[in-house]
Amino acid sequence: MKDLHAISMFYGILIRVYTDNSIKVPHFHASYRGYNAAFGLDGQLVDGEMPAKQQAYIKAWALLREEELFANWTLALREEKLHDIAPLR
Repeated sequence: MKDLHAISMFYGILIRVYTDNSIKVPHFHASYRGYNAAFGLDGQLVDGEMPAKQQAYIKAWALLREEELFANWTLALREEKLHDIAPLR
């Protein structure tokens, strides 16, 4: 079953991950003031739209938190409870 879980929030950007074992490409979702996009665990935009400034924040956060993102991705594939990840400061 596909559920969307919030794992972080910073500068008005909400970061979420689906728990669903049918999704095979590691990624997370970001929302900001009506913009919605999917990003690879390296912070690269893969789908959707996001203003350039927020994309830069998301990429910086993802690069700093890549190991934690991967750990959450592994949990998501097993449909287990995800961990919060510290925001960008």
